[in-house]
Amino acid sequence: MPRIVVGVDGSAQSRIALDWAMTEAGLRQVPLTVVTVVPVAAGAWGPAGQPSLDPFNEPGREVVQRAAQDKVDKALAERAGQPEVSVTVRAVVGLPADELIQASENAEMLVVAARGAGGFTRLMTGSVSSQVAQHALCPVVVIPAGRVS
Repeated sequence: MPRIVVGVDGSAQSRIALDWAMTEAGLRQVPLTVVTVVPVAAGAWGPAGQPSLDPFNEPGREVVQRAAQDKVDKALAERAGQPEVSVTVRAVVGLPADELIQASENAEMLVVAARGAGGFTRLMTGSVSSQVAQHALCPVVVIPAGRVS
């Protein structure tokens, strides 16, 4: 089943990406999956290089899930007069780029926000939007930093 996936992290820029993705999902009449990632803490790696999914991560995941659901509910309430959108919110624990790339596997489109990390910082740490754009398994829309809805 076709769907659109949008990555959100609570930033103002990701709210713009969420609004854009909701509009696009409404126009295409496809469901929207909102993915928010609880980054794994440094050193919290389990066997085979996978993030540790120990009980310490679960409370954080639940808090992030509720926060993302609240943002989605607010965004949906502000869509008066626009096409209806079916939205599912998923909070996962892991590396943001990896989780979004995995979520792109069965998606028609993946939407992310560029948060505007400067050139040198981006070279040192790698940007989630850049990694996703290079490795996603579907088309990617990157909402540029500073874009106003």
